[in-house]
Parts: sequence; structure tokens; C-alpha cells
Amino acid sequence: MLYRISNVLGRFQLDRVTAILAEARFVDGRLSAGMAAKRVKHNQELDPSSGDMATLNNMVMGALVSHPTFKSAVLPHRVAAPFYARYAPGMRYGDHVDDPVMGPTGGRYRSDVSVTVFLNDGYEGGELVVQTAFGPREIKLPAGDAVVYPSSSLHHVAEVIGGERLVAVTWAQSMVRDVARRELLHELNQARDKLLKERPDADETRQVDTAYVNLIRMWAEV
Repeated sequence: MLYRISNVLGRFQLDRVTAILAEARFVDGRLSAGMAAKRVKHNQELDPSSGDMATLNNMVMGALVSHPTFKSAVLPHRVAAPFYARYAPGMRYGDHVDDPVMGPTGGRYRSDVSVTVFLNDGYEGGELVVQTAFGPREIKLPAGDAVVYPSSSLHHVAEVIGGERLVAVTWAQSMVRDVARRELLHELNQARDKLLKERPDADETRQVDTAYVNLIRMWAEV
């Protein structure tokens, strides 16, 4: 399961986000890393005490969680507040797997899906590389696009050669824990949406809609 989500953020939102980040204070990204990740993480993250965090989250996360592809592919139950990461030349994030359980005491969630929202482009290097059953996938998307992939995947961020890489990174606990089931439901929902738009009264539309809804009922954990 690896999906691109296009146009999460528009030009106005991107300009506003990058203007805020240009003036913001960043700290060593290893401060938020687990024990294993600290060894391979070399980036910077927005100071979590930043007064701009709420404004950024309203724009970035508000757009992400309302995007129909995100909702269909992830089936989110809980979505974490993001980290805003900056990679200057020479920075990278070596091979790692995201922690299985995240969040503060009393607000724990299981990380099923990882999300990277690309906030700028024009930099050299800095590809997100995700190991899949078919080999490594290099991902470098235009500003405003996002990628979702299983948090259980081994992945890394290649060294930035020139320019500056800005991303928002977050995680979600899905209502459906199993990756294969989520993928099946997403594909079925795409067919369902098309049928509901083009043939809303057809028998096959009712059958597909009923099957999708009842599979969610069968597999969801809430």
C-alpha cells in the first residue's frame, strides 16, 4: 500500500506555510526520535513550543484529513499532530522503521500508516525511499502533494545535495489494521464512488455499496 495524494495544499496555503517556516525556530530532529532512530536521524524539526504550530496544523492537517483520497486509503481512526522537518544540504535520515506505538501517556495510538506532505520543491536529493515487496520506491513529489505508506515499511530519506527540503510528517491509526484489507477497501471504494456518481440507481451500485459498507463493519476496530 503506497498511495500518492495530489493537491493536498494549494499555492496560497504553500506560500503561507513556507513563509511561517522561514521565520520559525528549528531544533535537532533527534530530540523526537526513538532509541534506534537517533543513530540515523540527521535533520531539524520545528520547535514544538512554536506559537505558529496551531496555524500550521489548521492549514496542513485540516487539508490532509479532509482529502477524500486520504480518508479512503487510510480509513483513519486517530491522526497524530505532525512534525515539520527541514533538511539542509548534508542532512539525511537513514534506514528505519517507525515506532509501532506513539503519543503521550493517555493519548497513545498505533502507527499503521505514515504520511509525508511535501511543502516545497526545487531541492536536489532528499528522496523518500520506501522498501516494498517489489524493491525500493523513490518518492519525490511536487509541493502540495503527499504520500501514504505502511509504517511497518523500512524507509529512509536520501541526503539532500542542494537547497532545502521541507515536509510535514504524521502518522495514523487506521480503523482497519491489516494493510491488505485497507488496500482492498480503497480499491472497492473507488469503484463504489464511480458507480454512485454515474449509475446511482443501478442494482450493481447497490450491491457494491452494500459490500463495502459491510466489509467496513466486519473489519473496523474502533
